[in-house]
Amino acid sequence: MNRFALAVSTAIARVTETALGPYQSATIRIGFSATWLLFLLREFPHRQELYGPDGPWNWNLADQLVSLNGAFSALMWSDGQFWFGTVYVLAVLSSLLLLLGWHTRAMSVLFMVGVLSLQNRSIFMGDGGDNVLHLMCIYLVFTRCGQVWSLDERRARRTREARARGEHVVGRAGPALWAALGLVLVSAAFLDKLNGDWFVPALLWTLWLAQALWWAAGRFARSGQSRIMLDVVANIVHNGALLVIMAEACLIYATAGWYKIQGSRWQDGTAVYYPLHLESFSPWPALADLLSANGVMVMLVTYGTVAVQVAFPFTLFNRRVKNVLLAAMITEHAVIAVVLGLPFFSLAMIAADSVFLPTSFLRRLGGTAARTRARLWARSAPRGGPKRHGDPKRHGNQQRPRTPARPAPPTDPESVKIPD
Repeated sequence: MNRFALAVSTAIARVTETALGPYQSATIRIGFSATWLLFLLREFPHRQELYGPDGPWNWNLADQLVSLNGAFSALMWSDGQFWFGTVYVLAVLSSLLLLLGWHTRAMSVLFMVGVLSLQNRSIFMGDGGDNVLHLMCIYLVFTRCGQVWSLDERRARRTREARARGEHVVGRAGPALWAALGLVLVSAAFLDKLNGDWFVPALLWTLWLAQALWWAAGRFARSGQSRIMLDVVANIVHNGALLVIMAEACLIYATAGWYKIQGSRWQDGTAVYYPLHLESFSPWPALADLLSANGVMVMLVTYGTVAVQVAFPFTLFNRRVKNVLLAAMITEHAVIAVVLGLPFFSLAMIAADSVFLPTSFLRRLGGTAARTRARLWARSAPRGGPKRHGDPKRHGNQQRPRTPARPAPPTDPESVKIPD
């Protein structure tokens, strides 16, 4: 009984004191924002037909559908060309800034608003990956996804170093961004433009007020107890959201696999054979013909897909088997992106799969990326040091030795609480 109580107390302490999976949450942040950004940039010449006034699904039809299903879309606030262009550009900018990790709390909210606004405006646009992105953009709001691999992490590190030197650092971009978003939210509420069910408007108001409470606790609270309490709540919400993302990914694969078992098309191989000969899913006809001509290959792909999707949720209890199946699914999605011409569906699924990647692999990947970036910067930097204007010994001026700054205490990157 004592061991059980000790295990429970240890688990509670770990969930409340630490935002788990900092590398995994950063990976899904980068993956989903990059997927949506690349999609918006690729469809930029066709944006008017997909989501704008020139599309076959016009604004009146979308307004009728939104009024029936209660979906949220900022594009329903106006049917003008200027407003559509503004929302589209803001969706692109929020995706880019979330990818870079600049004020991830605010950018994750804007990212969610952009995804919901465009997808709910035209519900027939997408290839299956839009459904995954639609769900994950909501879950991503509740995660602390800027702990590593972000501009927020670099700003927090520089802030700690400045405070260790005794400097007073005050951030101005965060409060200015909060005030601007608050003005938009208040204006939309005053003009009765917050359409949809109660969930999204209530979520926007809650997040806006919570950010104000977070800033006030860190700025004006004399004792650190209030900030510690808010930090504990943020960790619990983050860990719960990360668990929901993992459960959602398992549910997607489990339902897909069991539905495939029930049908005959995945038993006789036609579910793989016929899509390879459809014009809409054959960007490389020669490659599709080569794969479909091999009956053994079609059989392996058919039964292998079903087996991996059904078995994956059960392999989470074994790390090695899970990593093997995870690599198989990522490879499968990469093949789908090339052979069937569904790159954004594959990118969305790979981003969802990355929540299960081992931390050691992600750390090595981040270290490799950092070394590669350092080498590129070293090659692009001008050769030769700065020019010296005179010799200090020649003029009798000796340089005084600088007092080294007191280094900040070492911290574990997984337990650092980063103010987004």
